[in-house]
Amino acid sequence: MNSAAGPAGPETPSPPREPRFVPLHAAAAGLDLERYFRWRRAREGDPFRMRFPGLGSAVFTGSPAGAREVFRAPVELLEPPLPNPIEPMVGAGSLILARGVRHRNGRTLLMPAFHRARISAYGSAIRDAARAEIAGERTGRAWTPGARVDARDAARAITLRVILTAVFGIEDPDRRAEYTAATTAFLTAFGGPLFLVPALRRRMFGVTGWERFTAARDRVDALLDGEIARRRADIDAGAKDAGGQDILGMLLAARYDDGAPIGDLELREQLRTLLVAGHETTATALVWALYRLHRAPAVLERLRAELAAAGPEADPAELAALPYLDAVCQETLRMHPPVPIVLRRLTGDYALRGTPVVSGDTMGLSVQLLHSDPEVWPESHLFRPERFLERRYSPFEFAPYGGGHRRCVGAALADYELRVVLATVLGAVRLRLAPRFARGRVLLTVPHNIALGPRAAITFDIPEP
Repeated sequence: MNSAAGPAGPETPSPPREPRFVPLHAAAAGLDLERYFRWRRAREGDPFRMRFPGLGSAVFTGSPAGAREVFRAPVELLEPPLPNPIEPMVGAGSLILARGVRHRNGRTLLMPAFHRARISAYGSAIRDAARAEIAGERTGRAWTPGARVDARDAARAITLRVILTAVFGIEDPDRRAEYTAATTAFLTAFGGPLFLVPALRRRMFGVTGWERFTAARDRVDALLDGEIARRRADIDAGAKDAGGQDILGMLLAARYDDGAPIGDLELREQLRTLLVAGHETTATALVWALYRLHRAPAVLERLRAELAAAGPEADPAELAALPYLDAVCQETLRMHPPVPIVLRRLTGDYALRGTPVVSGDTMGLSVQLLHSDPEVWPESHLFRPERFLERRYSPFEFAPYGGGHRRCVGAALADYELRVVLATVLGAVRLRLAPRFARGRVLLTVPHNIALGPRAAITFDIPEP
């Protein structure tokens, strides 16, 4: 068998050892993934080996040199690992899990929908979604003095509204409420245990967490199937603007190289991926940004000054280009990458930092370790956006959306949305972290379905003027 090797790196005296007592290691990782990774690297060096129940073994790195080797590995040697923790949520046909020609074709179909010129057209919808949440349109409780805001709930509502507009063109409040309820139940049902321990994915008289999850997924799929059927029927009937200017319309009109349209099952799984991944990761980043800013008064005031200078009615594209706002968002993603692990399964032999990884094995990158490498990020525990004004970082040092040929196709939309929503919220209201969150240790990061988020639901108070 032919083998490939990454660039030369520090030699390891012996192959990384697999941990014993795998369930205990999985539990420790579920409680605090970053700390667990640090502990494993301190014991074993870089790279190190891990194993999770039902997910197999993986050789992990957390260094820029290792990231370079993972992202620059020959494409023909790589595929996403299956089974995969997120497969139940997005489906095996999702772009995230597709491989080979299917992956290339899927990216070709989706990439035009996330072109920067097209994304800028969503600016008003993004700002309107944030303003509607602040006004209390969804909850009936405006963000006025004396109110308390659940940041995670609000962030999810804002970003989901944006995705419903961008993907489906949904503006009707009743349809939006139906999608919101179904998607929220779907996300809530897939908690950490189901994510980390596939053995729990069992049926037992309709009472297990897995059965609650699959019922919620069926509800989402029914909405998506209905949406696809209606739009196809309108197109067949020659209805004016039947395709629409949204992402679904673009996908319905798109064709593969052989002229074939995307099939309904594949389309449903791509839409479910956009619905879930397209809003949950951005919502999580927004929560962390608000949390970090309100624990760093000097940073918050500097950002407020920049936003005030831009003016309350600044164009969303102008807001997204503000340098300190950009630095704040980048620093948030450095400290809290929503998806903390990049995984690649090998179809041929390779060497990761001098460690053999044979065909069928998996190699992984810990983005959390990468983003705290002391050689690149001095005092990495500090929230210091200025570091992104002082220098530019390579894609092997800063990789919040992964890298290589599988970098997140929606990264540009996520970045744009995070900046516009954060600017809108900070420009509209003064928030104050609830006392239990304002002091003490930073909250732990734990699995929340497709992303990692704060262990507790962070709340803010609206103080009196």
